[in-house]
Order: sequence, then structure tokens, then C-alpha cells
Amino acid sequence: MLFDHHTIAVERWPLRTPFRISRSAKTEAVVVTITLEAGGVSGRGEGCPYARYGDSPETAVADLKAAAALVRDAAELPAARDRLAGLLPPSSARNALDCALWHLEARLTGTPVHDLAGLPPPTPLTTCFTLSLDTPEAMAAAAERHRDQPLLKLKLGDAARDAARIAAVRTARPDARLVADANEGWRFADLPPLLAAAASAGVELIEQPLPASDDYTLREVTPAVPLCADESAAPGSDVTALSDRYQAVNIKLDKTGGLTAALAAIASARAAGCRIMVGSMVSTSLSMAPAALLGPLADWVDLDSPALLARDRDDAMAITGGILAPPPPGLWG
Repeated sequence: MLFDHHTIAVERWPLRTPFRISRSAKTEAVVVTITLEAGGVSGRGEGCPYARYGDSPETAVADLKAAAALVRDAAELPAARDRLAGLLPPSSARNALDCALWHLEARLTGTPVHDLAGLPPPTPLTTCFTLSLDTPEAMAAAAERHRDQPLLKLKLGDAARDAARIAAVRTARPDARLVADANEGWRFADLPPLLAAAASAGVELIEQPLPASDDYTLREVTPAVPLCADESAAPGSDVTALSDRYQAVNIKLDKTGGLTAALAAIASARAAGCRIMVGSMVSTSLSMAPAALLGPLADWVDLDSPALLARDRDDAMAITGGILAPPPPGLWG
């Protein structure tokens, strides 16, 4: 038996300020966790259910209960992780259980997860700091308040004022690196002026400009700024099929279904010629820790959730001046 006991919980973590994107706003991070206990140690993982993909805390809990009962009798922990792909679709539940199995193996063997996964040791990472969708003036003020952040991510999606938002933030922070995320909020006709505005401001990357259902039209575009698939890289999607529309892919563990599948997705995206952003849903440091192991494989890292929470876990990951520290040993890994 791989583990003697497991505990599943739904947790709510308040945010410092409301987090707004083109289609919604939230005031808290709602996550689902699972803790596995064996041999006097425990391993844990966290997933963040996302309604955009039909995921909810209720379905995540039900899936975790069923899958945990089925994998606990696997011959060994790597086999249990492999078995998960046939038990659960890519989801927050699969992410949480996959990461808990990695963590449990690390603690039982005394071998860090990065060594088990064949990854380099964790190092400090420059992470995006997200500016929620707001008026151009408010976003510029937020950029000014966070002058210590070297890489800003602008939430866009209101095409009528997005060029003004980009310009206002650039004026407030001429020194900052900028990326932007439209969260499916633009339409094809919006692309020429908005891509030109982004290029003029030196924006490095634009995530998901069009709805995933309409992004086939991007095959007709030679973008002035690289485009990154996020919602189009939906759970279970083939990232290699995106390379005719996008120049980059946002890899999130809640979409791939955990660290195991994320490693495979990154390898596939690279083979297809895509650059990589490693991102996450709005969640706690327990979600950031396994994603941070992928940082050395990425071109951009967007793991700033610890800075968005009003409070975080004990042994939280620290962000200072836009630099995300490696996970503390007491957190995960």
C-alpha cells in the first residue's frame, strides 16, 4: 500500500484586492488539497478548480476521493502517477494528487522532487507581477506603486481602451518589461491596432487575444508581438497543434493535470517550436512550488499568486523585487 491515509479539503484564501480579468473578478482563491500519509511522513498537493474548463471544488473533491482509493495500491509511486492519466482527465484534482504523490516519494526516499524528475535544482526566478484590468489611469498608478517589480503582466480584454492601458503603463514604467493577457477579450478586427500599440510599447508577449473558438483566424496573422496560447491550450489539448497560430504556450499544472504531464507538455511544445510560459491559477504557494521547478525550462514565469493573497501558507514562497525564491523545504518538494 502506497499510503495509509489521505485527507481532502476545500480551502478559501482571501486576496489583497479584487483580481479582475476580461470575463470575471474574484476576491478569494478557492483551492482543493490532498494530503497522503505513509511511513510517518506526508505528501501534499493543491489544485485550483477553474470554471472556464467545467471544473469545480465539488467535482474535484469527488474525483480525488475516487482516484486516491484506486492508486493507493499501486506497486510504487511512479506507477501510481502513471496510472492517474487513465483515471482522471487533466484537471485540478489530477494536479493535486499527482503533486502529492511526487511530494510523498520525495519525503519517503529523502530525494528532492527535482532530482526525481531529472530537473535542475530550484533557483530564484523572475516572475510576472499582475496588474488587474482597470482604467488606464488606475493601471498606471498600480504600475507606479510597484516600481520594484521588473516584469509586469497587464490584464486586458476591453479592446476599446486597451491601447490606452498599454500606453499608460508604459509611460508610468518606462523601465519595466511588459507582457499582456487579453483573456479572450479581443476580436479579429481589433488585432491590427492593438498589436501595433503593444509593439510600440515594447510588449514582449500577448496571451490569448481571441476566444479559443475563434483562434483559427490567427493563422492569417503575422503578429508584431508573439502570441501565447492559454485558454486555447485547454485541459487535454494537443499543444503541438497550436504552433500554426501561436508562438508560445502557457503551461499550467491545473490544465495539464500535474507535474508529470506538464513535463511532457513542455517537451512537446518545444519540439513544435513554441516558447514557454509557466503560469498558474490564483492559488497558494503550495501550487506555486511544483510549478516553480519548471522555471528553468521556461521563457517567462508567471507565478505571482503569493503576492496577490492577503495571507498565504506557513513556509510560503517569498517574492521580493519580482524575484520568486525557491520553495522552502517545509512547503513542498
